[in-house]
Amino acid sequence: MRHVRSLHKHLHLFTKRHKHHRIHTSTDTNQENGFGNRIKKIWDKFGPGIITGASDDDPSGIATYSQAGASYGLQTLWTALITFPLMAAIQEMCGRIGLVTNKGLTKVVKAHYPKWLIYLIGLVSIPAIVLNIAADLAGMGAVSNMIFPAIPAWIFTIISALAIMFSVILFSYKKLENILKWLSLVLLVYLVVPFLVKQDWGLVLQSTLIPHFELNKNFIAITVGILGTTISPYLFFWEASIEVEEHKENIKLEKLEHKKDSKFEKTLVDDAFIVSDLEIKTMRNDSNTGMLFSNIAMFFIILTAGSVLFPNGVNQINTVQDAAAALKPIAGDFAYLLFAIGVIGTGFLAIPVLAGACGYIISEMFDWREGMNNSFKQARGFYEVIAFSILIGLGLNISGMDPVQSLIWSAIVYGVTAPILIAIILHIANREDIMGKWKNGWISNVLGVFGFLFMSAAAIALLYTSFM
Repeated sequence: MRHVRSLHKHLHLFTKRHKHHRIHTSTDTNQENGFGNRIKKIWDKFGPGIITGASDDDPSGIATYSQAGASYGLQTLWTALITFPLMAAIQEMCGRIGLVTNKGLTKVVKAHYPKWLIYLIGLVSIPAIVLNIAADLAGMGAVSNMIFPAIPAWIFTIISALAIMFSVILFSYKKLENILKWLSLVLLVYLVVPFLVKQDWGLVLQSTLIPHFELNKNFIAITVGILGTTISPYLFFWEASIEVEEHKENIKLEKLEHKKDSKFEKTLVDDAFIVSDLEIKTMRNDSNTGMLFSNIAMFFIILTAGSVLFPNGVNQINTVQDAAAALKPIAGDFAYLLFAIGVIGTGFLAIPVLAGACGYIISEMFDWREGMNNSFKQARGFYEVIAFSILIGLGLNISGMDPVQSLIWSAIVYGVTAPILIAIILHIANREDIMGKWKNGWISNVLGVFGFLFMSAAAIALLYTSFM
């Protein structure tokens, strides 16, 4: 008990000094830079949450949302209102689990549940993630070829894969985080495209607020596809582990800023992973903002296809290049170019997250040293898994695997594993022996249970529509 009181005493000192330092620095700099510094301060608060949310709208997701709009016009816009609170609640739980336990989701499950469970989840999840990487690389290459027809798509695919792989391996965590944060802004192009054509905003509002559902195989399949693409299991693993990374980086920065203060240094050593209310609140705000950003982008992608392609009889979209190509003669070169740039940018954002999730799952499963705070020499196995997952995805492209089929199979696996993982996350987040005072409140539990039930129904529907 005395040790616990000592830890909390040190934590109070750490939080007090950290908060004082932030306020002091902010005040001085604001006086010098004014509005520009305030914008930078807001931007600096965003991190793993905004990256996680933006990466969810990868080329594969864009293809799914485009197909929804092309097939059913504006009738699936309401799904954005449903997926946002569910996605936000589940990702916040994952981030909170990572911060409180100082462990990725794989390590937590392995420590508190039968080991065969996490091995089974990893066994089915890793192939699905690799297939997703393959589909995203194919989309990036095809869309790049549309912009620069003289260069074959496979060259773009190879260049993209290698550029992403070496960036993840060579760049420090903070540099990679900054790059991914800036790449997340590419989603803003999808907020522009619908305004380039005439819209019936009354119908848009109606379709958003009043759910439409059809009891037929195709509508169920596209609705389940939206859910599976939006609430993806790989994001659960990524979010928990990357929050640990972020916390480690913050501790490192605090050490550098107070390196002459031996008492503060001792506080960091003793309490490196006892989180404060401020850290939980910052993580929650970041995560919720990221999920909101993701769902807004999803909404506008469906709106683009629903208001441009559907009325003009373009109802079948299998890939992102199909969507981009169909936009060009209808909405014009500018809309087409913006859409294509968005696909390429989101690919560069999403593939490091997908490959990173593979790295975290396997490294934590076998107790390897992991994390982007480490160099390649320090966490060789972790980076090798990331490299291999990207190279295997590239190999599947070169071998001629159908990217549409890759998406179908990855969606099936995501759909089946998501409810299981949500149930486990809910259980962990409610265990006081793991989470302490940061266990779930009633709002998180209501949204989590609803998400579990919703995704379970989606999984059953997905299996039915895929195999019946």
